[in-house]
Amino acid sequence: MKGMELSETTITRAIVSTQMNILLEYSELDVAVVGAGPSGLTAAAILGDAGYKVGVIEKKLSVGGGMWGGGMMFPRIVVQEPARRLLERFDISYQPFEEGYYVASSVEAVARLTSAACRGGAEFFNLVFVEDVMVKDDGRVSGLVINWTPVEMAGLHVDPLTIGCRYTIDATGHDAVVATLVERKGRDLEVKGEGFMWADRAESEIISHTREVYPGLIVTGMAANAVAGEHRMGPVFGGMLLSGEFAASLVREKLNR
Repeated sequence: MKGMELSETTITRAIVSTQMNILLEYSELDVAVVGAGPSGLTAAAILGDAGYKVGVIEKKLSVGGGMWGGGMMFPRIVVQEPARRLLERFDISYQPFEEGYYVASSVEAVARLTSAACRGGAEFFNLVFVEDVMVKDDGRVSGLVINWTPVEMAGLHVDPLTIGCRYTIDATGHDAVVATLVERKGRDLEVKGEGFMWADRAESEIISHTREVYPGLIVTGMAANAVAGEHRMGPVFGGMLLSGEFAASLVREKLNR
């Protein structure tokens, strides 16, 4: 800027010191949301707005999950009538298509949900993946073992760090990453894997599959359907938003006991 000397050192110190403080502050969370797709963003926005300390862990550089691409890279998504109120809650523009069906911009939807989560106080940790969970004598998920995504991509052996959390929401989509980690440890949890495409069935059942599948671990969105062996639904996102909302309500109910 004219009349102001630009210091590279100041820029570096500003970024590193600020983020280090955030990492320290968020090393203990009320809720860890793993996966920043539509259900995860919805849950994070609602829980953050309710005053909980929320950290969102996303393995990719960008957030939004499968919502960014809409249907086959056409940046539009379909939302059904039951979830229209969530479009309005997050100020996402939409237009009616047929009775009970609405179309919204996938880009705006991701931007609005992300903004709502940020305004609610949720902190995002992108390019970070969960490689293990912590389960101690009380038999519940009490923390996550995290590392940098580039470490995994490069096949390096770099010891991870951990964060503590009172509840974890697995919003990792089709892979149900956190639930699968618990299953692989021989715990009492079976991840059945998602079924064939059947949008109506998948959408109508997703709320019933959004639940606590292991003490301290709630599954939402496609992760919930994958654990239950339910079908997939494609670029219709009403159920994803409603599942995220319901996951948030389950956490609030359990933390308020």
